[in-house]
Amino acid sequence: MSTHETPLLGAYALGVLDDDERAAVQRHLADCAECRVELQALEEVRDMAGELPEEALLDGPPDDGDLLLARTLRQVRSEANASRNRSIAIAGVAAAVVLAAVLGTGVVIGRSTSTPVAQPTVTVGPTETQNAKTRFLSGSDPNTGARLTAKVVPAAGWVRLNVSVTGIPAGERCRVVVVSKDGTREEAGSWLVSPDGAQKGTNLDGAALIAPDDVGSVEIITTEGKRYVSVSA
Repeated sequence: MSTHETPLLGAYALGVLDDDERAAVQRHLADCAECRVELQALEEVRDMAGELPEEALLDGPPDDGDLLLARTLRQVRSEANASRNRSIAIAGVAAAVVLAAVLGTGVVIGRSTSTPVAQPTVTVGPTETQNAKTRFLSGSDPNTGARLTAKVVPAAGWVRLNVSVTGIPAGERCRVVVVSKDGTREEAGSWLVSPDGAQKGTNLDGAALIAPDDVGSVEIITTEGKRYVSVSA
């Protein structure tokens, strides 16, 4: 990805990328403020689509909704076979899912003729506000050759993480550790590096009981205490 080529952002927001693509996007986001703003907007659209009231779906999906989505998916699968079209294909399925969720529901609401049902007021909750403070950290260790890219998402007094790690040999038992500014250490996850993970890298999710503003760094260490890589917040 370059500064002006961001077709994977929509797919990243929907969580449909593979590990290598997700790591590439996270590395780009760590250095590109413009794309971080665009990603935030995409995530807000995704969240709004997921929070539509159940009453909006009383009449079911549009009659041709499944057919449209099926055609789109067939086209995407065909395009994905050619590596040069992979980014376009993924972006296409991301757009199809978002449009199906938002525009499809709008059609259902518009054609309903039954007695109107009072809709709950949609308000911006703490999660949407906190997502604006999501941080992307990336770095490598020249001594070990390991590289770490971490997405740190604020929650109420704690943080969620998604990390992509490369450059660690198979068989190592590793931990993701979040270190606070005062030195407090909280484990956010652990895994055994597989042969595939050693070649292609590993991606995993985790959480740590450290306040978002107190996060000082994220590091990867083995169960024996060897530190492979650390990135500062």
